[in-house]
Amino acid sequence: MAIEFTKYHGLGNDFILIDNRSSKVPVVTPERAIELCDRHFGIGADGVIFALPGEKDTDYAMRIFNSDGSEPEMCGNGIRCLAGFLADLEGMSRNQDAYRIHTLAGVMTPQLLPDGQVKVDMGLPRLLAGEIPTTLAASDSKVINQPLDVEGKTWDVTCVSMGNPHCITFVEDVAAIPLETLGTKFEHHPAFPQRTNTEFIEVVSRDYLKMRVWERGAGITLACGTGACAALVAGVLTGKCDRLASVELPGGVLEIEWSEVDQRVYMTGPAERVFTGKV
Repeated sequence: MAIEFTKYHGLGNDFILIDNRSSKVPVVTPERAIELCDRHFGIGADGVIFALPGEKDTDYAMRIFNSDGSEPEMCGNGIRCLAGFLADLEGMSRNQDAYRIHTLAGVMTPQLLPDGQVKVDMGLPRLLAGEIPTTLAASDSKVINQPLDVEGKTWDVTCVSMGNPHCITFVEDVAAIPLETLGTKFEHHPAFPQRTNTEFIEVVSRDYLKMRVWERGAGITLACGTGACAALVAGVLTGKCDRLASVELPGGVLEIEWSEVDQRVYMTGPAERVFTGKV
């Protein structure tokens, strides 16, 4: 059976979007998703996202299979792309109320802005070790500047969950980090029972961060929305940055705010349609 799809990207973090609103079950398997994401023999993407019918009081539901077939709880760049995809499916202009989207990390509310950007209420960051999860501290304690041994070196790491686990470490020069070898070592470290996304952050100023990311299940990507949110939260927790900052990723810049008013994290960035097709 042929499946129609649309390719989107958020700062180079690219996805295959599938209209799955007629069923609560994804129309492709994780194994098929691996094939579709292959950049030489498939369409090529960091993941496959399914627009599913809403649950409870939500407009839609979102599921995603990574390029390795695993299923993450959420994806920040992905949910912006999903919002753009839904607006295209509905024939709506990019200037409307926010969608309420059910994800495995809870309800997310992306809003399409007139300038083409998408602003997402990413919810409350989860800061306790048991919520992340990690064994780097007692389950009811925060993990801030905790030592972690990787590849014969001790790194000071701060851990945050944005519905999915993140391990953040601040470095002098993010470009000098051998992400190709370090990323998988962090992801599969025994301290993270559900594996982890890993962000290396260079503080340019209190309102500007540079970031490189290794995504759990996808490897090196050009951008990671939940990672940018987690990085800003970690920067605030360690006193390195303000609550509102630009986060520069290899694919572009996201604006991140950890609101002092409601303690929720807000992410603003683009979602670009690339092409449509059938496979």
